[in-house]
Amino acid sequence: MNPEEAPYLTIESPCEGLFKAKGSKHFGYVFPIDDVNQVKDRLEELRLLHPSARHHAFAYRLGNQGENWRANDDGEPNNSAGPPILGALRSHNLTHCMGVVVRYFGGTKLGVGGLIEAYREATNEAIAQGAIVERHPIVSMTVVFPYNQLGPVMSLLKRQQLTPFNPDFQLTCTMRIEMRKSVVQAFLKALLVIPGVRLLPQDI
Repeated sequence: MNPEEAPYLTIESPCEGLFKAKGSKHFGYVFPIDDVNQVKDRLEELRLLHPSARHHAFAYRLGNQGENWRANDDGEPNNSAGPPILGALRSHNLTHCMGVVVRYFGGTKLGVGGLIEAYREATNEAIAQGAIVERHPIVSMTVVFPYNQLGPVMSLLKRQQLTPFNPDFQLTCTMRIEMRKSVVQAFLKALLVIPGVRLLPQDI
């Protein structure tokens, strides 16, 4: 199977955990995300929730293979916070998600090794409280066709077990369809032999 069509693992919904070390508290959070723009939003939410925390380190993985990633130490010693969070996500083979660990300093320095453990385990604690789910890459497209082809189009959707979104049945019908990326080519081969059926230009 093409790697771009393969299923991937992610976290089903936001989850959180807590790891304590020598008086310091590390609140771990893991969020499902679809794009980089959501990273800033989640960070802002946590900064409002924890305004007095000294650090909000984070890491994220995007792409079906986790090929797009970033780790940020947020003022902690180099590679002691963001990379351990990233490592926890990788160890569970999670992508399309981000981890954030909010640290409250307890007065005793942990050292680099202690920090690495704390940020990693806070993330693991959050993951342990969540649900890991398998997702499939989805493709969305808009189909346009004359009304007299409604029967064949709907019959094809039924055979493929696909549900149309926002159907508009007029002289010219339109509907939005979502499906697994792995079945797109076979679906289009069957769909586009129906007379008068076409896709909107941005979907081609």
